[in-house]
Amino acid sequence: MKVSKIRNFFFMIAALLAGILLVGCAGGGTKVANLKCQGDIEWQVCKVAEVTSFACEIGKVKKKPALIYTVSIKNIDSKPHRYRLNIFLLDQDKAVGHLVPRKGKPPVVKPGATATVKVPFFKTTEKSKKMLVIVKTIGE
Repeated sequence: MKVSKIRNFFFMIAALLAGILLVGCAGGGTKVANLKCQGDIEWQVCKVAEVTSFACEIGKVKKKPALIYTVSIKNIDSKPHRYRLNIFLLDQDKAVGHLVPRKGKPPVVKPGATATVKVPFFKTTEKSKKMLVIVKTIGE
């Protein structure tokens, strides 16, 4: 009985932390002006970011087959931010994360600026039909 209470306590703490991390993210109502990827996409984009372009293609990265996503994120806040981009291929049980921008001094997207990244899924040769895309700020 005591182990069950401890397990429930840790589960509740984990659920609370996950909820806190997603605070400030918009649900599926995100509009992307330049969407070049087919499939059902669920968006969770924080209030200080806008996805301006989202494309996917089959190609090669370092001579390996890959599904490559090209994502552009615009900072719509008055402060510079660094973002964490996560793409989940729900029908293929794969996920990848990426920092936007990847490098820099300091590594931030300035207000009104847009940063573009290419995110590869190695050894993936077919496009996903169901995806979850999460964009959140980091470092705050």
